[in-house]
Amino acid sequence: MIKITELEKIYRTEDIETSALNKLSIEVKEGEFVAVMGPSGCGKSTLLNILGLLDDPDGGSFMFNGIEVAHFNERKRADLRKRNIGFVFQSFNLIDELTVFENVELPLIYLGVDSAERKKRVEVVLDKMQIMHRRNHFPQQLSGGQQQRVAVARAVVNNPKLILADEPTGNLDSSNGNEVMQLLTELNEQGTTIVMVTHSEHDARYSHRIIRMLDGQTVTENLLV
Repeated sequence: MIKITELEKIYRTEDIETSALNKLSIEVKEGEFVAVMGPSGCGKSTLLNILGLLDDPDGGSFMFNGIEVAHFNERKRADLRKRNIGFVFQSFNLIDELTVFENVELPLIYLGVDSAERKKRVEVVLDKMQIMHRRNHFPQQLSGGQQQRVAVARAVVNNPKLILADEPTGNLDSSNGNEVMQLLTELNEQGTTIVMVTHSEHDARYSHRIIRMLDGQTVTENLLV
């Protein structure tokens, strides 16, 4: 699904040039669950932004489902992103003014799905995430674990091929964190490819493979299954 070859990303200011990704090469097969680990500043978030088509690299190749996307313009990136990729963030990124139902419905509105189909798909995913009873609540009325369930529901409501998770349990206690990791595992078992950035060795053990980064490069890869 993903093939990155000698990817480079350089951030420049007037005084300094920082190489966030230094000729990075990785592959992620369809159906894999991959954890990316490494110290702060090693390039994990930069990699996730490029995988999510939120940023473009300065050099190298990025193949997504056999298509070179490294230098797509913003319109092409946005179209590919909204049809293929779901995001789960540490901070949930829910919209406070929208109900649970409306937050989950949002990606389908962007895709132009009609209202009857939106209602059906949102209800299915809320039921699957065991959060249907909170459909008319607002995010601030939910616990952290419930908010992350809503965030996962929003990420998967358009049946993405790929989920990108950035420290998905970072703001949760261990019990709620384990629940979220189990949800991601179940989604992966149903065929969704997952790439997760994490500092947690515990969370990383849910994956099939751990990629460890340092200074914008891969230093080790450990197969867990």
